[in-house]
Amino acid sequence: MNDNENNGGRKFSRRSLLAGIGVGAAVFSIVPRHVLAASGQKAPSDKLNIAGVGVGGQGGHDLGCMGGENVVAICDVDQAHLDNAAKKYKTAKQFQDFRKMFDAMDKDIDAVTVGVPDHSHCVIALDAIRRGKHVYCEKPLAHSIAEVRAMAKAAKEMKVVTQMGNQGHSTNETRMLVEWVRAGMIGDVKEVHAACDAFKDNHLYCQINNLPKLSDRPAVPKGLDWDVWLGPVAERPYEPFYHPWNWRGWSAFGCGCLGDWFCHVADPSFWALELDAPTSVLAEVKGYDPKKDFETFPQATKLTFEFPAKGSRGPVTLYWYDGDAKMPHPEALEANRNAPGTGAVLIGTKGGISHGSHGASGCRMFPETAMKAAKDKLPAQSLKRTKEHHQEWLEAIRENRPADSDFSYGGALTEVSLVGVIAIRFAGQKLQWDAAKMQFTNCPEANKLVTPNFRTGWKL
Repeated sequence: MNDNENNGGRKFSRRSLLAGIGVGAAVFSIVPRHVLAASGQKAPSDKLNIAGVGVGGQGGHDLGCMGGENVVAICDVDQAHLDNAAKKYKTAKQFQDFRKMFDAMDKDIDAVTVGVPDHSHCVIALDAIRRGKHVYCEKPLAHSIAEVRAMAKAAKEMKVVTQMGNQGHSTNETRMLVEWVRAGMIGDVKEVHAACDAFKDNHLYCQINNLPKLSDRPAVPKGLDWDVWLGPVAERPYEPFYHPWNWRGWSAFGCGCLGDWFCHVADPSFWALELDAPTSVLAEVKGYDPKKDFETFPQATKLTFEFPAKGSRGPVTLYWYDGDAKMPHPEALEANRNAPGTGAVLIGTKGGISHGSHGASGCRMFPETAMKAAKDKLPAQSLKRTKEHHQEWLEAIRENRPADSDFSYGGALTEVSLVGVIAIRFAGQKLQWDAAKMQFTNCPEANKLVTPNFRTGWKL
């Protein structure tokens, strides 16, 4: 049971002040501290009670960015991660199963960080949201399009404050890029080229060579709850190729390089151009047979997304390159300047902008003469500068407003990458995507991948 009560058909948690926002617009209220105390609620200025689900790796980093709050619970399927986190969060209660944690501590938790493999993002976040908890969830927001939609819908209905972990969204450089583009500094943007060449040498995302080794089936390591690690995914034997690191390269658990990096690299363009959903996607791959290698991802991928015109903006084509696929050198970019290995290039009718990963790091106009000429003509600041990404979420909770990359925005951005992940399974075929109907109109087989096939006992 969660600590909700029914009020005229709408559910409110006992911390309804902290949870009281809509996705599209904030609902502001000022409540005296004595009134809050009488109702059992916390004043926004008080510390939040945070629970961390996934406390090793990125999940541990996320929890560490909650400085100044009360970490009341830590949860991880791997006891080694729990033991390490317990050294820092000495008073936090420990759990290996998030469901047991929520049942035991529902009334003591205000907000939750989710830093686990992609395939479990949705079930954990939905459980927290439906209990009225604010949620910070790592990118990509979920493992399937239907999960993304369910998370955004639940967050809106429960009026909780959410944030996806694409940290670059909160940087000043990303906001500066958005202002440049919207002010027409490079003219009308027709193309975006985005790329990631991270981990290509150690084949994190392409596990084709390890496919034959999946029959080794070693024993489950001591202290690892393998059943909970699998979560909603169909049962399969433990493999060290899955946990604790290489899961991103396996389609049952991760979304490959595209899922790992698209929400970082393409975010500035998505925001600046208000891209929404693509109408089509075409995948071109190398060293990969979708019918034989479907459990993992290609060693080289090029994706072509087509976005329709919107408002005064014309149509935009976004190209994605990863692994051994290289971004072409833009014609207007000087020969002595390299296109980013991990980053993006926006091509406009009056020049271009290049930047690196995690938002618009290293944002610069090209050719260089355009950058120099623009120095005295840069647009006035129109977007507020914000705090560090995690702190921005905490501030949004206290200010009773949406966070900057909430599940409505982060979900739409993630959905583009997931449309691309599906296209990889049908490489060479241009897929037509109808976002309103949540289906591919020319490939019934692709639609089978839009909604997850959870094992018995798990559901959206």
